[in-house]
Amino acid sequence: MSDLNAFRNETRDWLEANCPESMRTPMSQGDVVWGGRKVEFKDPDQKVWMDRMGEKGWTCPTWPKEYGGGGLNFEENKVLQEELMRIKARPALNSFGIWMLGPALLEYGTEEQKMEHIPKIVRGEIRWCQGYSEPGSGSDLASLKTKAEDQGEEYLINGQKVWTSYADECDMIFTLVRTGPLEPKHEGISFLLIDMDQEGVTTKPIKLISGKSPFCETFFDNATAPKENLVGGLNKGWSVAKRLLQFERNMIAGMGFGSAASGSSKKSDTKPTSGLATMAKRYVGEKEDKLNDSGLRNKIIDHDMNSQAFALTLRRAAEESKKSNQGPSAASSIFKYYGTEHNKLRYEIMLEAMGTKALGWDGAEFGPEELAITREWLRTKANSIEGGTSEVQLNVISKRVLELPQ
Repeated sequence: MSDLNAFRNETRDWLEANCPESMRTPMSQGDVVWGGRKVEFKDPDQKVWMDRMGEKGWTCPTWPKEYGGGGLNFEENKVLQEELMRIKARPALNSFGIWMLGPALLEYGTEEQKMEHIPKIVRGEIRWCQGYSEPGSGSDLASLKTKAEDQGEEYLINGQKVWTSYADECDMIFTLVRTGPLEPKHEGISFLLIDMDQEGVTTKPIKLISGKSPFCETFFDNATAPKENLVGGLNKGWSVAKRLLQFERNMIAGMGFGSAASGSSKKSDTKPTSGLATMAKRYVGEKEDKLNDSGLRNKIIDHDMNSQAFALTLRRAAEESKKSNQGPSAASSIFKYYGTEHNKLRYEIMLEAMGTKALGWDGAEFGPEELAITREWLRTKANSIEGGTSEVQLNVISKRVLELPQ
């Protein structure tokens, strides 16, 4: 225990010396740092914080040191997260590379692939996106048609992906391609890393009803990727894809605690605060405080209690996973299903608390936060679709977790 206390003191001293004061303040959605070649920092301190945490390996604290990670064990990482929360530090780096690709590479990548790609993920040098869904292959992902043809030292890729989050801002894409056209559909798929900065790759944002365009169509027209970018072996991509989806679903489950607008953007926070009660106090009805409405008050209480229970469940599952060194399981579908539905409910309660102020789309009579919440409410409708629909998650739960008869 004395070693752990020493580590806490060292961690506290390092954070005090290296985390800029501006990175200890609440952040808006626009303050999120994604890294990559095209990154534009709104505040110079964002780069300072990302670079320092990346150099330390603490953007990925439990990843092996030989690949640039922090090399921390379970208890040390727990201390680090507690100390980050103590000073209210912002996440230094958000990344699909951290949440999805990196863990998959650590399991399925060759030593050369790990040495090439993981240090760049840790330092935020490359921003990754995911190329899974296609116009005719959503829930039935294995029916995908994007093909990669063997050209000797490289693959020639042709096809289209859809709902590719932030593809227009990313540097590279991890994608599923068909390399075995004659094999059964699950057995002819490979997992390939493709550079987005080439003439054969184009993207087109898809405008949503929220007014934002986080999703894109991605087109491959004679794009190329070197053979060394094939992960997991030829026609073995489905195993990599399924494992990566478990990591993705764990990440999406964190949406259940809301966004930075709630006052807490940390998925590791074990005492989440929805901010719903604070919001209700700001919107007074015709005669009295909205919190005097017993129906709304009960919804807020239930939601906050469920948030606390869900956070503790996620923490317990994470601790069990780390101790067993097994990573996510099919139970990630439970977390994904509950987390996304819980987040959708949170925004429904927000709108109820706001009353007529929730009806704004534009105009000076509505504040910036009110307009943002209305759009975010619309955005949450996609939560139960991305990463596998709620219906797909229920099927996985019944089959893989409950082992019910088909």
